[in-house]
Amino acid sequence: MPALDLTASTTELTRQLVDVFSVSGEEAALADAIEAVLRAQPHLEVIRDGDAVVARTRLGRAQRVVIAGHIDTVPVNGNLPARLDDGGATLWGRGTVDMKGGCAVMLALAVELAAPAVDVTWVWYDNEEVDSARNGLGRIARERPELLEADFAILGEPSNGEIEGGCNGTIRVDVTTRGRRAHSARAWMGENAIHAAAPVLERLAAYEAQEVEVDGLVYRESLSAVRISGGVAGNVIPDECTVHVNYRFAPSRSGAEALAHLEQLFAGLPVEIVVADLAEGARPGLDAPLAQQFVAAVGGEARPKYGWTDVARFSALGIPAVNYGPGDPSLAHADDERVPVAQIERVEAGLRRWLTAG
Repeated sequence: MPALDLTASTTELTRQLVDVFSVSGEEAALADAIEAVLRAQPHLEVIRDGDAVVARTRLGRAQRVVIAGHIDTVPVNGNLPARLDDGGATLWGRGTVDMKGGCAVMLALAVELAAPAVDVTWVWYDNEEVDSARNGLGRIARERPELLEADFAILGEPSNGEIEGGCNGTIRVDVTTRGRRAHSARAWMGENAIHAAAPVLERLAAYEAQEVEVDGLVYRESLSAVRISGGVAGNVIPDECTVHVNYRFAPSRSGAEALAHLEQLFAGLPVEIVVADLAEGARPGLDAPLAQQFVAAVGGEARPKYGWTDVARFSALGIPAVNYGPGDPSLAHADDERVPVAQIERVEAGLRRWLTAG
């Protein structure tokens, strides 16, 4: 088991976490290392759930917050071990952005802050980068929801060290047209399902995405064809074609309302619509008193989160939640994944300032 040095700076601790291989499904070694550090802290109660580690204070404070981050990464591609560059200003390597910088900040503060102003439940969880059914935070929410009981939650997803409230929802649907097979030399004897998909693409191309204000933040929606499949052979008129459509919708809509919106968009066309995947969005939750205190302590201006994140899992539990972590989300999963050291330090200072404010 790798030993983590908690006397090092949080940037160095980030490098240590990055250098422990933890591609989704292979997080055990890193979970073991984190658990060992936490069990040595007398002020924390530690619970292991699969390859997720939960640590919480029991101070009897009037309010409790959850601060969570996932420890898995997408596959490595020549970007380990981590390295410092730009005169020590930038840390490069798989997971520096998504999201071991945030996890390192959490670990450093969980050890340091024995008596925060609120009770804190810290969660490092597994399998975020793969199928939602395997998500460690989702597993805890289903099987041990009492571990996530809180008045407010923070997810350490990369947000350039700024607060991003809530998140868009996402729905993927398969829009299928049907036809009749025939030899392509006698095309008039068949019905071409790919040609029949043209009106679907025309409506998508003409669609004007909306900007929707939700609790003071403006979320930008998007609707796109992300894949198209159909065809049998080079000399056969196809009898089926499916346009795979992804709609990122503002958290003012429910998943059911998002589906109804798509059904209305394609109304009148001879298509079948089947939901392939659906994840509800999350409202910003910035009207919660703890959220307002957090924004005041951290500083800056809250922005909307356009992509889907696990804040939606907290929202489903009735817990207002925000994203707050170091790293540019556009560099997540990139081969040149890298995080400015200044962002790691800023997020650490912001969280410490808020958690110690009496």
